Amino acid sequence: MGTLSYDRVDIEFDDRPLNYLQVVMVQKLRQNESFLFSWRHAESGCRRSVWMHPTIPLYFKYSDSQTPAMNRELISELTRSANSTQGLIAISERPASLAAEPLVPRRRSPQPAY
Repeated sequence: MGTLSYDRVDIEFDDRPLNYLQVVMVQKLRQNESFLFSWRHAESGCRRSVWMHPTIPLYFKYSDSQTPAMNRELISELTRSANSTQGLIAISERPASLAAEPLVPRRRSPQPAY
């Protein structure tokens, strides 16, 4: 189980999907591009979103030290999503014959009140 930390938000994902998110997010932020990132909240099933900006520190923490082989098609799909007006939507890796499933983090730390 890995953690994506951004501003005051900590989101836990399995390591493999977190690797995909890291690749796509770093691509966007290296180009100095802001974007919307959305995922499904594990307990409520509600969608959560944050505005990702290059000046805000982003931290990826993995439970495993190995970097897995990655599916280029999924990276392309996530990149297209990040470049769209809807923003990057976390989806799970799946066989090409199946529809995309929303990627649900296992659990999250409490959200600060804004």
